[in-house]
Amino acid sequence: MTETPEPTPSQSHWQTLRTLSRHLWPAGRADLKLRVVAALSFLFAARLVSVYIPVIYKDAVDALSLGEIALVLPLAVIASYGLARLMTTILGELRDFVFVRVSQHAQRAVALNTFKHLHRLSLRFHLDRQTGGLSRVIERALRGMQFVLSFMLFNILPTLIELVLVMVVMTYYFDYRYPIVTGVTVVVYILFTLSVTEWRLKFRKEMNAKDSAANTKAIDSLLNFETVKYFSNEEHEYSRYDESLAGYENAAIKSQSSLSLLNVGQATIISIGVVLLMYMAAQGVVDGKLSVGEFVLANTYMMQLFMPLNFLGFVYREMKQGFIDMDKMFELLSVAEEVQDAPDAQDLAVDGGRIVFDHVSFSYNEDRRILDDISFTAEAGQNVAIVGPSGSGKSTVARLLFRFYDPQSGGISIDGQDLRAVSQRSLRKNIGVVPQDTVLFNDTIGYNIEYGNPGASQEAIEEAARLAQVHGFVTALTDGFETAVGERGLKLSGGEKQRVAIARTILKDPPILILDEATSALDSHTEQEIQDSLEEVSRGRTTLTVAHRLSTIKDADLIIVLAQGKIVEKGTHQELLALDGEYVSMWNRQQQAREYEDRLREYGAPA
Repeated sequence: MTETPEPTPSQSHWQTLRTLSRHLWPAGRADLKLRVVAALSFLFAARLVSVYIPVIYKDAVDALSLGEIALVLPLAVIASYGLARLMTTILGELRDFVFVRVSQHAQRAVALNTFKHLHRLSLRFHLDRQTGGLSRVIERALRGMQFVLSFMLFNILPTLIELVLVMVVMTYYFDYRYPIVTGVTVVVYILFTLSVTEWRLKFRKEMNAKDSAANTKAIDSLLNFETVKYFSNEEHEYSRYDESLAGYENAAIKSQSSLSLLNVGQATIISIGVVLLMYMAAQGVVDGKLSVGEFVLANTYMMQLFMPLNFLGFVYREMKQGFIDMDKMFELLSVAEEVQDAPDAQDLAVDGGRIVFDHVSFSYNEDRRILDDISFTAEAGQNVAIVGPSGSGKSTVARLLFRFYDPQSGGISIDGQDLRAVSQRSLRKNIGVVPQDTVLFNDTIGYNIEYGNPGASQEAIEEAARLAQVHGFVTALTDGFETAVGERGLKLSGGEKQRVAIARTILKDPPILILDEATSALDSHTEQEIQDSLEEVSRGRTTLTVAHRLSTIKDADLIIVLAQGKIVEKGTHQELLALDGEYVSMWNRQQQAREYEDRLREYGAPA
């Protein structure tokens, strides 16, 4: 099979530009398109005025050099010169004022689209990627986008427009040689600057690497201050740190030397171009073909063109980094959604909540099958428990029901509707989940409960808290439901977090419930309290309980025992005890562990 070649950086940059241009010229937004046209108009007008300023300057020089007694004309020219410079500034500010809404809308649209896309990607993608890394990609890309827009539209494009206009004016006032010399000088200057800047990048990278290494070694050494003293290794630490500093020193010297080379080379190119133009203009004055003002005009144009080009190296380096950062974000947008709605997907219509797993097989990777030909039925309103050793596929059953993944074979249905035929949104609105590791938003207790049904009334929130047996605890706090829970809910205990999660699920009021080892991380006393709340939540709902502690599911209507991805036993608690098989072995081990913990408590030792 022929593999599709990876796009080169230049191809990737062009793709990024095309994607970005769609946001700068958004479909259905005539107001933003009008702003783009207005901004470009102001930009072009500013360049026209900027190119005309040296002509005014030329007229003033000519007027003065002619020795005219009446100062009316020179004063008018000087006033025009000042007005033209003012107009350049005003037009530039108008351009920025008009365009800022377009650029900010583009950044907002790209950020929102990326955020939406990340939420549409599969759980597999998010388990493989660091969330902090994703946020940094978006942050750097937006910063890079702002830089690219600013310098490409308001630095590079104006300079190119000005170059073309200057060459036209030079052809009008002088002859074809002047624009040729100017154009060749600018092209050589640009090629030299870009090539040397590209070469210098390796020294900047080396400096950054050595700086990071030195910083890491210093921090590591100071954090391990006592260990350094234990082994009297101060000199060793000094040597390691100085080695990195020496590397940074050498890289910094190379970087500065290459910068000097760049500056000298740029100055040489400009000087050669200016000397040639001045020589030709001076010869024209001597020959009587040009005025003194036109001599000044040629030199002024050359200086005016090269002022913005002085920053070309910096602009090139930063724009290149900006494109790299944007490429990475747009690569995220190209990641395919593993679980997608069918084109004709309908909303799930729950009538009781009968769940059927029909010969379901699933694997995260090809080399290991997690579920192998699983079949069972949870009748409407039943509590079906799934137990088994670690790695047997218990939580995977819950993830498949919630459609974080699709099975490789077989099917799952709710009330006769295949999950792949209904929309993910409607499916998940009808399923409530209480996970083992409850993570709360860094907000208030009230907000975290309300998250189950955004916009719910305060009365509904408090009723959900009562049913989850958390209302008394919350109202006893100084700030009540406005109490902040901290990042990931760390200001609350494990039991308190679980109760808030249960209250959140109660407020959602789903007909189907998944309890994914909701009490396995809690102590026995807290577990029993939470279990009472869970029984209240699951009453009248079809419930799938993934359990580690068998004591919590002995009243389940059906218990399914998994081992190595297969159903090895199923039945009620009493029926499974009578089988004297895998379930009994698990039950006996847990009972023995519980008895051991009870004996430890009798002697006052921690369990």
